[in-house]
Amino acid sequence: MIKKDYPIIDSHMHCGVQNVSQPYEHIELLLNQAGIDACCLYAPVEDIYYRYSRNFDDNEQWRACRESAHDYLFNLGEENSNVFPYYFVWNDFELKDLDRPFRGIKWHHHDGEPEYRYHTPECEAMIDLICEKKLQIVLEETFSTTLTLLERIDSRTVVIIPHMGFLNGGFDRLFAAGIWDNENVFADTALAGPWEIAAFIERYGPDRVLFGSDYPFGHPASELATVLGLGLDDQSLEKVLSTNILGLLNQDTIN
Repeated sequence: MIKKDYPIIDSHMHCGVQNVSQPYEHIELLLNQAGIDACCLYAPVEDIYYRYSRNFDDNEQWRACRESAHDYLFNLGEENSNVFPYYFVWNDFELKDLDRPFRGIKWHHHDGEPEYRYHTPECEAMIDLICEKKLQIVLEETFSTTLTLLERIDSRTVVIIPHMGFLNGGFDRLFAAGIWDNENVFADTALAGPWEIAAFIERYGPDRVLFGSDYPFGHPASELATVLGLGLDDQSLEKVLSTNILGLLNQDTIN
């Protein structure tokens, strides 16, 4: 357990009870065991679309599943001041869904999964609204699409690259492309190697690094131990574990 006078926030966790069982009650136990005070929650991919076929198309059953998944997270956020629900964008690009005060955006696609309809006016309208609301976007996409989306977002809001870029083409490839030089691009530590986190902080400082676990793929206590093992000074550690994400959430602290 770390001694500190600030809240620790896990900025990258998947939570849902539709097609997978990752309920908040289990997450809360893991957070308490690790001494983590709050979390940012995304729906699991399995609750948003069928990820195992490029040819997946929407239907009423999946629309209902997505709605239930977002309702579950939003209600958790309404009931718990230490839960920050994020909205998971999909090809329906429903602008009305952002009428509710979600705290950020999850945008996710891997090779082999059904593709987003990026060239539609509905997609452009969704990007514009997200930027207007200044919602940070946790972007996990292929390398080329990451570059394209960053151009379209054009620094109008913060983009968070998870895993220090591992699933967006790789840390070094993003570095060579100049992506990490953009002050509106943040990185989270979920499942990243200590050398990548340390290299980012050594070059750019600690102000754009966020602690995350990627539960259930990473264990909160183990991922926290990775960050604590970096040997950061107290001020840098507080930024990575707490104040950086609180700033993006427009929170001074949590209750």
